[in-house]
Amino acid sequence: MRSCPRNAGLPRAIPSDNQTPSPMHRRFQIAVILFAWLLATGGQWHLVQSFAWGRMIVAYAKTMPLREAVRLTMTPDNMCGVCELVSAAQQQHGDTALPVGTSLDAKTPLVFQPSPTVILPSPVALAWSLSDRETPLSERAAPPLPPPRAIAA
Repeated sequence: MRSCPRNAGLPRAIPSDNQTPSPMHRRFQIAVILFAWLLATGGQWHLVQSFAWGRMIVAYAKTMPLREAVRLTMTPDNMCGVCELVSAAQQQHGDTALPVGTSLDAKTPLVFQPSPTVILPSPVALAWSLSDRETPLSERAAPPLPPPRAIAA
């Protein structure tokens, strides 16, 4: 009778050093990283706000034209309960990373910082000799020594 090794036929959750992770495992890692990034940047409130706007547009579009429904949805006077909740949560979360007493105008993004102007002089042209400008002759002199010959063993 043959004995089966332990965990035979079961996939490994964590690959060993000599194996690459499975595509499913890799997709799961990427999904977890993206979800953590979404939560760390406060993106969940943008998703909830988008969902609330969608519901409001659909509700208003039942009784009025779509353009009017979108305009009415985006006015700050017509905030629904979800919009108020998102607004309060964003204020509490502190979407801006500015210190107290600092305005946004005082913080210029690095992209818009002025860069120093660097002017490099053109390189000095070197004088070429006449021998450099001549094309080599197709007929060359034979080498001074005959080429080496292989020693037969």
